[in-house]
Amino acid sequence: MRVDSPVRPGLRMECADGRRLVLVRETAGRGAVPVLFARQRATHRGVHYARTGRYASPLAPLRAERARAYARFAEPGGEAWTGRWAAHAEAGLRAADAGPLHEGAWRLGPDVSGWFVERHWEHLLPYDADRGHLTWFGYGDPDGDARDLLPLRALSAVGAPRVRAYRRQYREGVLPPVFAWWVSGLNVPVVLDGHDRLAAALAEGGRPRVLVLSRAVDAEWVALCSERPVRAYEERMAALEEGPLRAVRAANAARALAGALEAVAASAGPTRAWPHPGGVPAWEAAAAAYVPGWRPDPDG
Repeated sequence: MRVDSPVRPGLRMECADGRRLVLVRETAGRGAVPVLFARQRATHRGVHYARTGRYASPLAPLRAERARAYARFAEPGGEAWTGRWAAHAEAGLRAADAGPLHEGAWRLGPDVSGWFVERHWEHLLPYDADRGHLTWFGYGDPDGDARDLLPLRALSAVGAPRVRAYRRQYREGVLPPVFAWWVSGLNVPVVLDGHDRLAAALAEGGRPRVLVLSRAVDAEWVALCSERPVRAYEERMAALEEGPLRAVRAANAARALAGALEAVAASAGPTRAWPHPGGVPAWEAAAAAYVPGWRPDPDG
């Protein structure tokens, strides 16, 4: 999707020297409120984070009637169902007072890169603390630091009323997806909307469907990254021997190429960050005020 405005969104990443990041939420008539502080490790092996408890979703709460209507419209999890929910989220984000959209090209859809690792889902419920660390490569880091999705607020208890309602929807097969936003400075998608739906799916022993918002990659990047799979396809086709299985093998190679090219086109572009007003001193003062006692080890 193409977005023409604003130039600077209400929900945005800001940065300061020393790999310091802060996600802020600014609404009309109010100043920017920090939602998440983060500091990347100097070794580029991960990022320390601290939530402030000030996050609010830019989307309006979902009603059960909409979830069931969309499930009647199309098979949950299918392309038409996914497209309907993506259109719903796009409309809500375009109208949001404090959403992440700003001018440029964006993509909102299911993950096609294989980002979400099955064994990492179980780390969310027991390890979802307001302060923690996300590992990028896992060298000697605790297993619980390997997470593929970062909530922006604490997940509700599995017995909370809204979570119980969503658990019923999960059992009925109509649970709406979780909407996430890819933030390249964190190297992880954050939950934009659907914290209780996430908790409900995990409480039922299942996995949520996730639609990820990201900046779209440009045509030059797509062309560059497509060269290798295209070359591999051409070499494989040239090496195919004549015989009864040639057609089957050629079709399999074509499907593999199509999947690889789709993953390239749908890959996430870098997230833009704005300079934090006041630089390092202001960032340090805000962190001390909103997450007192948080002292990440940037050199670890």
